[in-house]
Amino acid sequence: MATRKILERGDEALTKRCRPVTQFDRRLHDLLDDMRETLALANGYGLAAPQVGILRRVCLVTASDGSVLELVNPEIVETEGEQIGYEGCLSVPGLYGVVKRPQRVKVRAQDRNGKTFEAEDVGMSARCFCHETEHLDGHLFTELADGGRLYTEEELDAIQAEQEKKNKGGKHRKGE
Repeated sequence: MATRKILERGDEALTKRCRPVTQFDRRLHDLLDDMRETLALANGYGLAAPQVGILRRVCLVTASDGSVLELVNPEIVETEGEQIGYEGCLSVPGLYGVVKRPQRVKVRAQDRNGKTFEAEDVGMSARCFCHETEHLDGHLFTELADGGRLYTEEELDAIQAEQEKKNKGGKHRKGE
């Protein structure tokens, strides 16, 4: 296994639609293993093959239970609900945007050996299913960010501190 370089916004590979995987061989297994190691080192929630320069329909998503799902030729088959929250990307380091996503997502994909399966999750994992499959179609979350506005980590910290301050302010007991 080896880590791979994560491409950043502006690289042409991130704007290309990926081709389906048709051969479930050692090369695919090596790619998946390398992507897993790269994801772990980057401390991310998901990673798509185009982010490491490979234009194939392959991605990894961290499930709610902490396991990493390998999705080959994934497609979203069902969604439900809505969540709005800050989203970032390993290919857009240090910037975040407010993005609306489904609360629950079900995907159909193949595993590293070509066997079809379905996976379903909620919250952050549902967000990742959408985010990573969009990478496979040549899209970044920045296209969906509310008003096109992106925030730095410092801005997010300030927003979070302000929200915490407001939340504490509303919890006073009578007489304080």
